[in-house]
Amino acid sequence: MHLSHLHIMLADDDEDDRLFFTEAFEEVKIKYSITTFKDGVELMNHLVKKENPLPDIIFLDLNMPRKSGLECLKEIRDNERLKNISVAIYSTSSSEQDVEQTFVLGANVYIKKPTDFTDLKKILTDVVHINWQYITDGLNKDSFIMNL
Repeated sequence: MHLSHLHIMLADDDEDDRLFFTEAFEEVKIKYSITTFKDGVELMNHLVKKENPLPDIIFLDLNMPRKSGLECLKEIRDNERLKNISVAIYSTSSSEQDVEQTFVLGANVYIKKPTDFTDLKKILTDVVHINWQYITDGLNKDSFIMNL
């Protein structure tokens, strides 16, 4: 992933969470652009249009109406054009079943949404500085869950 300018997408049905996320990124010291979507249908409709540039990383909430983060993740990994995009699950859930399912489906990292703004900035900084090539090639469950 190139850090000269990072193109980020976030799909999350909670408007407050989308705002919290974008405000935190304003304080992360990288050049970026963020496109947000209120659900998985909006995200996938955008991603499948060939004229739209692909993001460097997608942050996916799991529990969204119309199309869940799990459904989006499956579609992304099954699509030849999209399958190599880094996907970070960004959820309030810490259920072992959710973690396991997203790991098996090919997410790159699992982030439990922090409630503290400082914690969110820290975790986002960590995520954008991950060596994604290493994470993709050597994916293991120990490095899958990001905790503070």
